[in-house]
Amino acid sequence: MKRADLIPSRILTLDQAARKAGALRLSGKKIAFTNGVFDILHQGHIFSLSEAAKTADFLFVGLNADASVKRLKGESRPVNSQESRAILLASLLMVDAVVIFEEDTPLNLITAIMPDVLVKGGDYTIDQVAGAKEVIGNGGQVIINPILEGFSSTTLIEKMKGHRPG
Repeated sequence: MKRADLIPSRILTLDQAARKAGALRLSGKKIAFTNGVFDILHQGHIFSLSEAAKTADFLFVGLNADASVKRLKGESRPVNSQESRAILLASLLMVDAVVIFEEDTPLNLITAIMPDVLVKGGDYTIDQVAGAKEVIGNGGQVIINPILEGFSSTTLIEKMKGHRPG
């Protein structure tokens, strides 16, 4: 993307994302959705997002809001604010739109967008993925992508602190 001034316009509200998904669906585009904290962007994130982007014409990325990250990861997280994390994600070539969500899971966001493909990275089973039942019930599919071993925000944070994760 040569127009860096357009990056903030790729960060959408829930309502904007739902409208965008509707327009994409009307034009016959396939929609993918993935989500995460993306606290310290690393090679594992790039791999996961790239794999998710391959599954459809348009990739929405759900981003946990700061309060959600604190509840899920502890008071010392996130390291980077939701605004910083959203701008970084929105600047990536494979990401078409970023939507910040306040809840602990992106279920409301997923049901508002109703993607054709729901992509989750990691050691999950389909029954553990928020929104999987709804997406499958709507005729979509759920893909569990493998994680790229050796890359983790938590590991990087511990390394910066001079600790080795146990």
